[in-house]
Amino acid sequence: MAWLVSSLIQAAKHELEKQNKKATSLKDVAKAIGVSTATISNAFNRPDQLSDKLRSRILEECKHLGYAGPSLAARSLRSGKSDVIGVVLADSLGYSFSDPMAISLLEGVSSVLEKHNKQLLLLSSLSDNSSQVGAESLPDGFIFYGTPSQNALARILNLSKPCVSIDFSHEAMPSVNIDNRKASKEIAEYAITDSDDSVAIIGMRLVEDENVRALQEGDNLGNSQEIAHQRLLGYLDGAAAKGVSIPFTSRIHLPRNTIDYAQQAAIALLERKDRPNVILCMSDVIAMTVCRVANQMGIFVPEELKVTGFDDIAEATRNSPPLTTCSQQGVEKGIIATTMLIENDTVSKVVETKLRKRDSA
Repeated sequence: MAWLVSSLIQAAKHELEKQNKKATSLKDVAKAIGVSTATISNAFNRPDQLSDKLRSRILEECKHLGYAGPSLAARSLRSGKSDVIGVVLADSLGYSFSDPMAISLLEGVSSVLEKHNKQLLLLSSLSDNSSQVGAESLPDGFIFYGTPSQNALARILNLSKPCVSIDFSHEAMPSVNIDNRKASKEIAEYAITDSDDSVAIIGMRLVEDENVRALQEGDNLGNSQEIAHQRLLGYLDGAAAKGVSIPFTSRIHLPRNTIDYAQQAAIALLERKDRPNVILCMSDVIAMTVCRVANQMGIFVPEELKVTGFDDIAEATRNSPPLTTCSQQGVEKGIIATTMLIENDTVSKVVETKLRKRDSA
């Protein structure tokens, strides 16, 4: 998307120069229909300012005249506003579109933007090519989802435009978060029922390593405020409250939240002679993969193995068995963050989570 929108910036001046020569310019269309240019603009951009009858007539006549509406690029150049909101994804666009939570969040963002007649521009914080850097100047404001790269964060903050973050905190902007440590502690305390339980944790991005592996005592966990680290601490808190210690060998790191990585971890844990009877997973994608691997190995869930997830994605209820998980309301977080940005609300929000007790634990 970035490469499509960035071309608008270079085209803006050329668009303005051509506009007076075109038979279907805003001024000519307004004159032909017999209304003001502002009325034409409202018909396309602010429909609530006109009656349904008048707007329908204007749009129909514009269609016959071959006029598709005011140019976004030219309007942005004139007014300094683009009516575009940028969402900066921590990961690549391809990976983000495979992430159910990212999709849920974007659903919430889009629903608010549609109500306010604004457009969505998706950007990856991992990209720093000239096309994206050019496109970053277009949005009126930004929503960061997940911890961005330092380069992207610095570039966008330097634009001095309103920003809101989701699932990470920064002093320069308000945030929308959940209490990850509290939520993971709650689900651990629910799943662990005996001090003799053997418990494992499967998390993602616990360390800087592109391999699936167990944590080691000397590992540097970096920023303790990262989501994965907060969830890890919550699981350890919950286990400790039940009198259970989880060794480093049972704290498994995945480079990313994918089925392939989750399958590697699940097989490694379930092939152990001292295999765990409780596995706490930092996402539903991981948890559903563990359930599938356990089923293939003839291990019954939850009779022989309890499995919990995190997120409560749509597929969680269709899992076999239905997944016990933590609902963190991705759509709602997207709605809240976008509303904050549009209304210039600078007060950070903490969204409540809910333990979904189903059949996997």
